[in-house]
Amino acid sequence: MKELVISIALLLPGMLFAQNTNPSELTFATYNVSMEAENYVPKGTKGISEQVLINELATGKNAQIHNIARIIKTVRPDVILLNEFDYIADPEQGILQFVKAYLNVDSDGQKAIDYPYYYYSTVNTGQPSPYDLDNNGKAERFGADAWGFGLYPGQYGMALLSKYPIESDQVRTFQHFKWKDMPEALQTKKPDNTDWYTPEAWQQFPLSSKSHWDIPIKFGAKTIHFLASHPTPPSFDGAEDRNGKRNHDEIRFWKDYISSEQGAYIYDDKGNRGALSSDASFVILGDQNASPDEGNAIGEGIKSLLAHAKINNEAAPASKGGPEHSSSNPFAKNHTAVWRMRADYVLPSRSGLKVVDSGVFWPAKGERLAELVEKRESSSDHRLVWVKVRLE
Repeated sequence: MKELVISIALLLPGMLFAQNTNPSELTFATYNVSMEAENYVPKGTKGISEQVLINELATGKNAQIHNIARIIKTVRPDVILLNEFDYIADPEQGILQFVKAYLNVDSDGQKAIDYPYYYYSTVNTGQPSPYDLDNNGKAERFGADAWGFGLYPGQYGMALLSKYPIESDQVRTFQHFKWKDMPEALQTKKPDNTDWYTPEAWQQFPLSSKSHWDIPIKFGAKTIHFLASHPTPPSFDGAEDRNGKRNHDEIRFWKDYISSEQGAYIYDDKGNRGALSSDASFVILGDQNASPDEGNAIGEGIKSLLAHAKINNEAAPASKGGPEHSSSNPFAKNHTAVWRMRADYVLPSRSGLKVVDSGVFWPAKGERLAELVEKRESSSDHRLVWVKVRLE
């Protein structure tokens, strides 16, 4: 696998965006932006890579990316996680180009927004393995035989943007934490009850389909830990439910990480052991690909996270567009994806953070900016989810 790469941006030269150094209220968001190569080429196109996204960012004129930027400039979060933003090693061609060409410009009545700090790194999607992980009789390296499903390294990656300084020397990543090292991991079995994965593959198998990141950000004198991830969809497998089990354990990782001694088994990519400090303020954010009420995930994973005593999940973000999209569904107001499920989460800790407002950017038809989510190709099949908090 590629070596871990950490990139932290300093203030962009020439940008004059005023910033409150001691804020009392902040908005945090997550958004699966669907900015991966397959989104911009005909289905089945061979030989794609992150170069496809590089090319679209370079133009500064891609309609889908333009609409994503308009949504971000409308909500104006202080910190936002972007899921499915392909890993691009050179930030000048990747995340910085997105900020420069799409966010740092006034457009369509929306004022520019700046994110002088950012974090991104490698992920497991598309990282080739030498094993037949899907047991179809062929070791094909990529696709379902990659360590996380992907056609090329870094597909479905993620990046975090912040208006406030990232404590870069304190970032912890868990890309290479082995699934086997999670106590009581949900191992996958064949119908004859033998192991799905060979012993050699299981010894090397990472828990994270992309990665898990703990990114501390300074808001004046206060530090908040942003716990970012994007577990695999609990689908695209068979009766063995290998993706469902991985999804469950990827979500469970954060439950253990915020549970003090329960997460003592965890080690990061630098070899440091231990969970998050018991008194830390945190926000768990990302596309978890699981709902407590719908879908085919193993429900205990997301249910136990949402029920955790340290997490404030009392008022799930809602929209008007969700119920309009699924009028007979009692959970629709909290849906965050067009395929009718609450999949994306911003979960603040009770410690140090008081929730004052929240929402899902999904205007109903006829409302302002509804055209930005009118079709799949307008922006994404997911919706931006945000939570506003007061620092305590």
